[in-house]
Order: sequence, then C-alpha cells, then structure tokens
Amino acid sequence: MRSKLTRRRFLATTAASTAFLAAPYVRGAHAAGKLSIGFWDHWVPGANQASKTIVEEWAANEKVDVQIDYITSQGNKLLLTTAAEGQAKSGHDILAFPTWRPADHANQLEPVDDIMGPLIKQNGTVNPTVEYLGKSQGHWVAVPATVGSQMKGPCSRLDLMKQHAGIDIQAMYPAGAPPKAEAWTLDALLKAAEACQKAGFAFGIGLGSTSDSVDTAGAIFHSFGAALVDPKGNVTVKTEPVRQALDYYARLARFFPPDAPSWDDASNNKWLISGRGALIMNPPSAWAVAKRDAPQIAEQLWTHGMAAGPKGRFGPFLPYFWGIWAFGKNKPAAKSLLVRLSQPDAVEKMVAASNGYDLPSFANLTTFKTWAEEGPPKGTLYHYPNPHNHQILSIAAAPAPPKIAEQIYVQALMTKMTVRHMQGEPMETTLAWAEGEVEGYMRT
Repeated sequence: MRSKLTRRRFLATTAASTAFLAAPYVRGAHAAGKLSIGFWDHWVPGANQASKTIVEEWAANEKVDVQIDYITSQGNKLLLTTAAEGQAKSGHDILAFPTWRPADHANQLEPVDDIMGPLIKQNGTVNPTVEYLGKSQGHWVAVPATVGSQMKGPCSRLDLMKQHAGIDIQAMYPAGAPPKAEAWTLDALLKAAEACQKAGFAFGIGLGSTSDSVDTAGAIFHSFGAALVDPKGNVTVKTEPVRQALDYYARLARFFPPDAPSWDDASNNKWLISGRGALIMNPPSAWAVAKRDAPQIAEQLWTHGMAAGPKGRFGPFLPYFWGIWAFGKNKPAAKSLLVRLSQPDAVEKMVAASNGYDLPSFANLTTFKTWAEEGPPKGTLYHYPNPHNHQILSIAAAPAPPKIAEQIYVQALMTKMTVRHMQGEPMETTLAWAEGEVEGYMRT
C-alpha cells in the first residue's frame, strides 16, 4: 500500500529537548522536502488508515512530500526489507523494526535521544523491556511504536475457569478497577490447568518454536528469576532459579494438549475458538476472531494479568519500534514525524483503529477508553495494557546481551528444554544440553 502527498520543498529546523516537542517543523530553502516511511502492514482491517491519516495531516501542515509503504510481515517480507535496506544503505527514511531488530542494526540507526527524553517526560516512563531493546550502548536508537506492539498475557474463558477451576476471573480483574489478584499465583495456575484438563478443556499453550510458545516460557522463567545468560554474557544455565523454572514448567506442560510441542502461533487461537480451551496466552487477536466467527465464545473471554511467581508477575511483551536509518536523507523531518506519532491524541487514534490490539509503551498512555469499552463482554480488554502497573512487562531470554538473547529466543531454547524434561529426560542432562547450545550461540 502506498500513499503519496505532494507538497513544496521545505527547510527543517529543529530545537533540542523539550523545545523540539513543542516547536513546529519550520520550512525554508535548504533541506529536502521528501520523506519515505515503511510501516508494518496491520492485520486488523482498516487499522493502517489511522497512521496514514496522521502522517498526511502532519505532512500537509509541515509542507513535506511523504510516501508511505505498508510492508507485510507475512513471508518475512518486513525482515527481508530491513536486511536489504541495511545492506544497500538505501531505502526508507523511517522503517518499522520488530522486537530484536534495533539491536541488530544499532550501528546503522540514527540516535534518537533528543526526542526520547522529551517524550518520556511528556508520556511517562517506558518499561524496562523497551529500554533493553531500543537502546544500544546507552543511547536510544529507535522510538517505541504503538502499532504492532502487543502483550501476550492470559485470555481466559470466564465460564470454564469458574466451573472447573473455581476461579472468578472477573472478580480478580474487574473492569475499570485495580486487580484483586493476590491469589493468582503460579501454584493457582498449575491447579487450574490440571482441573481444566481433566474436564476436557486444556489450557491452549504451545511448546513449539514460534513466538507465542517462546513468550510464555520466557514469562515463566522470569517468574523464578531464571536467566540462561546474565547481562554480562556469562552462561547461567546450571543455576537454581533455572532448575526451579524448568521443573515447574515441565509439570504445568503435562496438562497442555498432547501435540503442544508442534504448535505454531495459529494453534492457540484455533484451540480457543473451537471451544476446547479454557485459557491461552495471546494478545486480543484471538478474541477479535472469536467475536467474528464464534460470538458465543467471545462473550466469555477476558484478558487479564499473568500469574505471579516467586520473583514477581511477568507479562510477555513484544514491542515494535520506528527507526531512522543513519543514511536517511531527511533525518530532521523523520524525527519531527516520530514525535507527532508519539503524541497522546495520535496514539489514541491508532489504538482505537486496532480495536485495542496495539499498545503504547509509555506509562501514561494505558488508560484510553478503547480498552474500557471494547466488548463483548464490555471491559474484556481493560487490563490488557497493564493500566495499574500490575505486572512487569518482559521478553524471553532477557537480560542476556541482545545478540545472544535473540538466538535463545529464535531457537526456542526454553521450550525445547521444557519438552525434553517433560518427556522424561533428567534435569541435569537437559541443562547440560542447553548449556552447550548457548555456548554454541556465543561462537557464531
């Protein structure tokens, strides 16, 4: 998809820090007047229109010539585009970067400390996962994007959890109010998984190699303080927290569907919508499809926080970013546009267009009315953006250095460990195998 808006050439002058946020982009005679943007092509019908409108209105005001390309992630097209532009040192001025890509291309991205500082001051802090992924050597190399960022917390069947596990999800996570979830622990999750599995409604959590499976495993490991590699790059596989996490997750996984090790990112959605599952770990995409294809199931779905472990309550979070190539031809205009896209009114429009799927990373932008009003049932998404800072937003394989963490993530090491141990391999054998795998990643 392309959108082009023709305007006269302009001069861009920008001020630093907070003044940059407030000041309009000033026209003149020296800077080029064109800007090329590569956005992620949203799966929600009509969601692209929100960003398109915001960009075109900004361009009209600032007299900038813009071209927008919406690039699908299907077939890895966005990743291939990123790699090709990075190699050619030519392409879009602004590009959407999935989770790990800012770290991969950090030396090719324009630092954005000058706009992130004022944005954080205005919109509130960003969670540690966004900082971990969006910073390199102490500097911001990308701006957290609203579009595409998502939580993969629990989405439960209210009726099945109450009937078979004795858990009232809505009472723990009431719409419009703070959670009352002190009893929602990993022990409670384990008991509920067993009860629902025995009743014929197993939790639809995968143990495969795609991101949904990996993200859940990562949250479980974080809940025990378990890391396979520490921030300095030391291998920490054979530690007590890792043993505790692996033992717990292997016990929990025995109550998942028998074919869970072969699941992909579509499997949990299908499981829930088929009526066979009491809980999955997913953003609201599964609920949105159920609303269309199985409304009687959608009416019973509620998105809520993760169960707490010994080291806290960790929700799987996958942020997207917008980055400016260092070889881009119009960096001042690019920064001006990213500031505009990060204003609360623009963020709210993008959230609404995605039916609540997209998540801003700034702490003060988690209470828009979309999440409170979406339904049925009304309020089903209220707790999705973590409005009460109830859980720590995390990503699997952190806090390892991102280059190593990405390999742990992509290779689905934690789910593979879980499957091996669940299927009877002794704990120490599994740990020795995992340690060898990590050491191999470090050599590549």
